[in-house]
Formats: sequence, C-alpha cells, structure tokens
Amino acid sequence: MIERHITFNVHEGRGAEFERFFTDVYRPAMAQSTGFVSVGLLREMDHPSRYQMVLRFADLEAATGWRTSQAHQALQPQLGALHSGMEIVAYDVLA
Repeated sequence: MIERHITFNVHEGRGAEFERFFTDVYRPAMAQSTGFVSVGLLREMDHPSRYQMVLRFADLEAATGWRTSQAHQALQPQLGALHSGMEIVAYDVLA
C-alpha cells in the first residue's frame, strides 16, 4: 500500500472553499479511481491556511493511475486556484 501526504498552502480566506471542493468534488472523483483506499483532509491548528491531504492507494500503479487520470487532470485548474503551493511526500505503508 502507498500513502501520500500533500501539504497545501491555501490562499488566505479561501479555506472554507478549499474544504468544500475537497468534500464535494475532489474526494468523490478520487473514490472512483481503481485501487483507491482512502483520503482524508487535515487542517493545521497553528496555521489554519495549511492543509494536509492524506491519500491511500493499493499500490504505486494505482496512485499513478489517479495522478495521470483525466479526472485528476480536469480538477487541477480549480484546485490550483485555491492554493499558492504544495509539497508531496510518498510513503510505503509497512503496518
């Protein structure tokens, strides 16, 4: 299993919009992807404009399939408008 943590620096004042986009659009689209396991969204307590999306896929191929899918690519302009940058860290889930 693979887990990706993506930290987003959401534009000031757009947190609620980012959260709605995740809940109403992004998560449902990702859930249709082959090999999808789960996705969650965290908001930093000390920096409320920083969010972390935690994604799990069955394997690297499934994660790559989502990242390169037409559905994911179609969501990128809307997602990109909500944040000023992101950082991605991938993990192998051991236990």
